[in-house]
Amino acid sequence: MSLPQFEYGDEVRVVRNVRNDGTYPGMDTGTLLIRRGSVGCVYDVGTYLQDQLIYRVHFLESGRTVGCREEELIPASAPWTPSLFEFRDNVTAMRSFAVRGEVVVAQGQVGSVMKVLRDLPDGVQYHVHFGDGRVLQVPERSLCMADPQAEVGDEQ
Repeated sequence: MSLPQFEYGDEVRVVRNVRNDGTYPGMDTGTLLIRRGSVGCVYDVGTYLQDQLIYRVHFLESGRTVGCREEELIPASAPWTPSLFEFRDNVTAMRSFAVRGEVVVAQGQVGSVMKVLRDLPDGVQYHVHFGDGRVLQVPERSLCMADPQAEVGDEQ
């Protein structure tokens, strides 16, 4: 096991959504605790199974203190590109999408974000699954948040 990269008092940014793995009291397993990109302060450093460093990080905005693995954190001062959507978010196509002239996704169709691409020259884009096994790479400006009741592949 290596030395900790972060120390008590360091400001860090979480690079993955943190969900309850069953150890956070009072919330169902799988509940989103901290959204990717949030900044917190290292409160403590410990170990899990004697081989993984776990940082107890307090996120002031949400008022939560959660355990994070080192690979889930970067310094708060490191470059970060925020995004409107994250993995598993349902989104709606704001326009129709065509492949080789054939419309494959109609405007208003709902899809699910499979991957966030942050480091592209044209800005944030997403791999979006629109049903029927179809995944398209879509720029952020072509999507909006879907109605929470909508199903992937549905047109609103």
